[in-house]
Amino acid sequence: MKVGIVVPYSWSFWGAVVEHAELQAEALQRLGVETRTIMGHDPPGRFTSALHPRHGRHGRPPPEVLPVGRSVIVPANGSLPNIVLSPSSVPRIKRILERERFDVLHLHEPMTPAICTAVLALARTPMVATFHASGELGWMRICTPVWGFLAERIDHRIAVSEQARESQRRWLPGDYDVVPNGVLIPAEAEPGGREHRIVFAGRQEPRKGLQILLRAWEDIRARTGARLRLIGADPLAVRLLLTRERVSDDGIDVLGFLDQDAFTAELLSAKALAAPSLGGESFGMVLTRAFACATPVVASDISGYREVMTPEAGVLVPPGNPRALADALVGLLEDEPRRSALGAAARDLAEERYSWDDIARRLVQIYELVSGVAATPVTAR
Repeated sequence: MKVGIVVPYSWSFWGAVVEHAELQAEALQRLGVETRTIMGHDPPGRFTSALHPRHGRHGRPPPEVLPVGRSVIVPANGSLPNIVLSPSSVPRIKRILERERFDVLHLHEPMTPAICTAVLALARTPMVATFHASGELGWMRICTPVWGFLAERIDHRIAVSEQARESQRRWLPGDYDVVPNGVLIPAEAEPGGREHRIVFAGRQEPRKGLQILLRAWEDIRARTGARLRLIGADPLAVRLLLTRERVSDDGIDVLGFLDQDAFTAELLSAKALAAPSLGGESFGMVLTRAFACATPVVASDISGYREVMTPEAGVLVPPGNPRALADALVGLLEDEPRRSALGAAARDLAEERYSWDDIARRLVQIYELVSGVAATPVTAR
């Protein structure tokens, strides 16, 4: 079986959907499924620097990634994704579809132009789609009357959470399976013996709540002496935010973008993850990533996080409340037996619910259903 994974964003810039697609491809390959990923790419140079002020990975994508064009930043749902809108991507996509002859195409955020809508319009292959976003989804007011009819070409619809399913049904009524985001689970993760530090992972977007964490940081630092490691946020943007919030950088390490291995290493060595998002999260992917590393979480009590969090894996706090965030993090760091127990339970939760190998097997069953093509068992390869 050959599956084309279609992503409307750029490989060059980290984001939850990009990470999801990469881990999906790896998990499918372990099951003997051949994959190619169609998405954007922004090579290094002055033009990319002018279009994209934040840092990314601008090297050459791996061979299984098929780039079709540059991206631009488009505000959507309180986020700033890097979306490919270039008309020149359409003929490239057409050539890829003719050359690769996929058995199944799996589209992420399928109503997003230009990559996904072009695939919906051009492909005559069975198509599965995963809807990630939740909330008001204001852009659907534009896309539904213009190209919403393309959704009828989707053979099987997936939502990553109940919240995402209900959000999509308001615009595109129909049946959706809920298949959660999978998570990379390290072979080993010891909840104890951690470095005295806290991790934040996310872009420098207001909805991610980094400003809330920074307002709480001086109190946390004074009471615990811990360090804060910032991952994913652009270093220059963080410096500007520190200045605007009048917060000292004492004890703060700004790491920027990290690859999968480095990010995992950070989570495996930290005592806790702080996730102070203010809303707009359909699924707590960064939370489950910490769970897999036996790292307990202090997160905002918002619907997307509430759906994946349990009292055994971490602590929920009111969103936008620096004092509550500080007290919860300090409480974890000051009670090592409790912190370690939460980390162990979080790891169990990740293995039980969010293993990519289990989720990939569910996806293969869906692919076989819509295509009539059986996947080759990996043991036979």
